[in-house]
Amino acid sequence: MRDPPPGDDHGEEDRPVPDAEQLLAAALAAARGTDVREAERALDRLVVGSGPVIDAALLTRLVRGVGRLWPRGWQPVDLDRIATRRLAPRGARLLRDVLAAQRREQSGTVPQWFDDQLAELGTRWDADAGWLDRRAEGDRITALRDAVDALVLVEGLPPIAVLRPPPGNPAAAPRAAAPAAGSRMLDRVRALLAKAESTTFPAEAEALTGKAQELMARHSIDAALLDATAERPDRPGGVRLGTDAPYAAAKALLIQEVAAANRCESVWSDDLGFATVLGFPADLVAVELLHTSLLVQATAAMLRGRGERRPGSGRRTKGYDESFLNAFALRIGERLQAATAAAGREAAGERGGDRLLPVLAARSDAVRERVDHLFPGVTRHRLQVRDAEGWTSGTSAADRASLDVGSPARRPLRRGR
Repeated sequence: MRDPPPGDDHGEEDRPVPDAEQLLAAALAAARGTDVREAERALDRLVVGSGPVIDAALLTRLVRGVGRLWPRGWQPVDLDRIATRRLAPRGARLLRDVLAAQRREQSGTVPQWFDDQLAELGTRWDADAGWLDRRAEGDRITALRDAVDALVLVEGLPPIAVLRPPPGNPAAAPRAAAPAAGSRMLDRVRALLAKAESTTFPAEAEALTGKAQELMARHSIDAALLDATAERPDRPGGVRLGTDAPYAAAKALLIQEVAAANRCESVWSDDLGFATVLGFPADLVAVELLHTSLLVQATAAMLRGRGERRPGSGRRTKGYDESFLNAFALRIGERLQAATAAAGREAAGERGGDRLLPVLAARSDAVRERVDHLFPGVTRHRLQVRDAEGWTSGTSAADRASLDVGSPARRPLRRGR
């Protein structure tokens, strides 16, 4: 056997060079672990590897991982929400653009709602070659770290409830356009809620919100009666609404109360940062509109309430805020339910209760069956009042308009996935 040339390390030239897949696998394993130094060493090995080959391997695996999420219940907006929550801002933007790259790979039926979500997120894709360097902003090692973190997130997400047929499913179909009457009604509702958010008078805000709820409740009843005679009636669907920190539980409670007032059901997935609302299409639109507006109103009322606190209680801000928002959500829920009940009584007088009540009862049953099917292992979470002053202030903030409502229904939060 020949000796190695002088100055060479014995056998070094025969050692195999790791390929891109091996380097990437090592970087992913290290990123999932707890050894920070090993993660940095693995990232360094990616940096010194062949850039175009490494980038191609990363893109292939990201696109494949994202595509596997759609049949597992995830939608583009869901993925973007959790990426924004768990990744660095540049990593979330990178993953958002990967959605556009994955869209090219899809075959078969792609529903309109899917493309609408991609457009809403502003996804874009120019070309595969140099894709990571274009997003690196001169800092390739950070861009590689962002891409690896995004891949760790994508490949680690659990399955969640499938709310809509995913791309490639034969059942996926374009969403029917909303009727013109519904659009005009929603424009009126948005105008009312915008006024409620901008006014500095709590009683006026709640009166405007109550009027918006009445309009949506009447629209829901009209849609239910029309749907009851349709050849292919609607079925319960679902939307997911974010519940990010701070005060995620209070935000989930607000969603639940708004959902209940609009004949929907809500289940909170606290580990994933969203609540799933199930119901019929017109009711889901109402929940989304009202929840967005009421969260703005509740936050403004909470900040005003802080200024009215007793001297010397400033150290309890977190407990005060959480109790305030919980109380606000429960009392607002009562008022919305009162507005819905009033609209129902008026409609029953006009249309006949014998016709209306069975239709509404059947829809409520269908929604509950959908919940039981999608969330068989749901648990319940009871509220805790951590600050009596915050609870009282939150109740008062939601109760300044003179409405005749009954005692609150204490519905514990539903938790699930």
